[in-house]
Amino acid sequence: MDVWNEPGAVLRHCLKCGAAALRLIGSKQLYCDHCGFEFYLNPAAAVAALIPDVEGRLLIVERAQEPRKGTWDLPGGFADPGESAEESLRREVREELGLEITHSRYLCSFPNRYEYMGVRYATMDLGFVCDVEDAGTARVAEAEVARLLRIRPEEIDLSRFGFRSVARIVERYQAGSVR
Repeated sequence: MDVWNEPGAVLRHCLKCGAAALRLIGSKQLYCDHCGFEFYLNPAAAVAALIPDVEGRLLIVERAQEPRKGTWDLPGGFADPGESAEESLRREVREELGLEITHSRYLCSFPNRYEYMGVRYATMDLGFVCDVEDAGTARVAEAEVARLLRIRPEEIDLSRFGFRSVARIVERYQAGSVR
């Protein structure tokens, strides 16, 4: 099911009145002909942390769950309602690696499609370079992470990442950090 390529085929009933009266207007707006409710198909915000250790190696995680189980990823995840990107970043890094971010700076963003339980969601993945209290104390702290890797940026195989958007964030980081 791809809500963003075929929203009218996937979403038929209005979220407000329940009528089977939704129709697509343009590429991202659903409109209910029964009650006038409008629903916009905007991307969800997700964050990714580029965390170098004292030796300059990046902390890379291996995904323990679907989607893309077994592939590489950066620590991070979806922003919760009411959170800023920076708050989401701190929470996700704490949850996944048990680390506290002391400073972060925005690097770049890329769009992504994230499939979960048969539904493909549009996301905007925001990459941040992060300093932490002590990257050496990083540990797998959440069931979403199978393994923690420490890899020099120039040795990272971008094809191992499960999401092209995350690979592009790492590639952008490599371009600025590798001579």
